[in-house]
Amino acid sequence: MKLLGLFRHAKSDWGDPRARDFDRPLNERGRAGAAIMGRHIRDHGVRWNRVLSSPAIRCAETIELACHASGQPVKVNWDRRIYLASSVTLADVLREQEGDPAAIMMVGHNPGLEDLIFDLVPDDGTSPLRDAVEEKFPTACYAVLELDIDRWADLRDRCARLVHLVRPRDLDPALGPLV
Repeated sequence: MKLLGLFRHAKSDWGDPRARDFDRPLNERGRAGAAIMGRHIRDHGVRWNRVLSSPAIRCAETIELACHASGQPVKVNWDRRIYLASSVTLADVLREQEGDPAAIMMVGHNPGLEDLIFDLVPDDGTSPLRDAVEEKFPTACYAVLELDIDRWADLRDRCARLVHLVRPRDLDPALGPLV
């Protein structure tokens, strides 16, 4: 069995209409969300053997703030293919991982992360967490999947169970949608 963590970047700043999408930083709510999620990820207790991330500024800032808040720095493997990738590309990145680490966390973007959950977790009515993802996989959301595989190269559709899902607003209602 393998573990896959999916961590969507925190809320980004749309204040500069001239900024390239890749270069958008986090906004104030995003910085708070990244920090609270970093503490939650630490407290959840999974030891991630490898962290893969999109190099987009909002992902880099999310990881930096999450690590700082958790007090646990991590080595990040930056992979440009994760930037705005489809679920197919994300699965390919996972299949290529050498050394078969037991637990990989991927930091990236929607709709790719959300679609990866839909591809890996069967839609058979038995997963209330999958149903929650169908409603929304918001910024700074953190999900953990158990994969029924021995090697990352064996990753295939419907091989996973979604066992953990937390949104920033679950930990602090002020980080929920603005009404």
